[in-house]
Amino acid sequence: MSVTIVEGPYLRDILEQPRALAETHRHLEASPALEDAARRLAAGAFRRVVLTGMGSSYHGLHPLHLRLVEAGLPAVMAESSELLHYQRRLLDEGTLLVVVSQSGRSAEILRLIELTRGRLPTVGLTNTGTSPLAREATAVVLTHAGEEATVSCKTYLATQMAQAWLGAVLTGGDRGAALRELGDAIAGVAAYLAPWRGHVEALAGLLADTRAVFYAGRGPSLAAAGSAGLITKESTHRPAEGMTSAALRHGPMEMLDAGVVVLVFAGEARTRGLNQALVEDARKAGARAFLVAEDAEVMALRLPRTSDLARPVVELLPVEMVTLAFGALDGREAGTFKVAGKVTTTE
Repeated sequence: MSVTIVEGPYLRDILEQPRALAETHRHLEASPALEDAARRLAAGAFRRVVLTGMGSSYHGLHPLHLRLVEAGLPAVMAESSELLHYQRRLLDEGTLLVVVSQSGRSAEILRLIELTRGRLPTVGLTNTGTSPLAREATAVVLTHAGEEATVSCKTYLATQMAQAWLGAVLTGGDRGAALRELGDAIAGVAAYLAPWRGHVEALAGLLADTRAVFYAGRGPSLAAAGSAGLITKESTHRPAEGMTSAALRHGPMEMLDAGVVVLVFAGEARTRGLNQALVEDARKAGARAFLVAEDAEVMALRLPRTSDLARPVVELLPVEMVTLAFGALDGREAGTFKVAGKVTTTE
C-alpha cells in the first residue's frame, strides 16, 4: 500500500537505534558500587529486590524480574507511583531498590529519591547522566543512547540491553556470554531497519480501517506487550492495549472482529505454542491476528534472530513500524505529543 510517511524526530530516533545500542553495549561495565550490591545480594544481605519505574520503564522490567526470580532471588515489580502511596513497606532496610527511568527526573522518580535518600541502596538505570537519579543512586548504569526527541524508542531498546546485562551481574551469570549475545543483536536491528519504508507500507495495508489494537505475550515478552500498548497510544493517539496472552482470553476476546488487530509476541519456546494458538483463535473470531516472531509470515513482523536473552531488545521494532504506519494512514507525524511531554512532571 502506497502511503505518504511524514518524517520527523521520532523516525530519526528510530533509525539511530543501532548506533544507540552500540554505545550502550560499549559502556556496559560494572562499577565498584554495583559489584558490591551484587556481592551482598549473593550473600543474602537483602530480603528482597524491588524493581520500579513508570510507563515503558516499568513494563520493560519484566525480563529482569523473571531473571531474578528464576535465580531464586526474592524480586518484586512495583510501579513507582504505587510504591510511593500504597507499597511503602517494601522500602525498608532489607531492600535493594532498582529504579529505571529514561530521564531520571520524572515526578514519581523524584519523590522516590527523596523518600529513600540515605535509607537503602539503590541501583539506578537511566539514559541521563546529569539526572537526579544518576546523582543520587548508590550504583548507576547509564545507557548512553543519546538525546531522544519524543516517544521512547531507542532509549527503550538500550534499556533492555542494559537490563539484560544487569541481570547477569546481579545473578552471578556469565557476563561475557551476555555481552556477546547482546552485541550480536545490534547487526540484526540494523538489518531490520534498513527496509523500514517497505515495512511501513506493508503494515499500512494490514492496519487500514483498524479501530483498536491488542498486543499480547508471555514471560519476558510482557515487556514488549505492555510497552507496545503504551507507545502506540502515545505516538498515534489510537486505542491500543498490551496484556498477557492468557488475559486476552479473559474478556477482550469478545471485542474481536474485522476492525481489531491482534499482534502476539511468540516469545520463548516454552509458551510459543500457546501464543500461536491465540493467533489462530483470534482469527477465528474475525480479528486480523499475527504472530511477531523470527519466522513471522509478515516480513515487517519478522524479528531479527537472537538468543532468548537478547530478544527483548528487538521485540519492539515491529511496533515502531506499526506506529509509523498509523501515522501515515492518518496523514500525521507519528510520535508527536498533543497533551503531555517527554518527561512527566506531575504525579
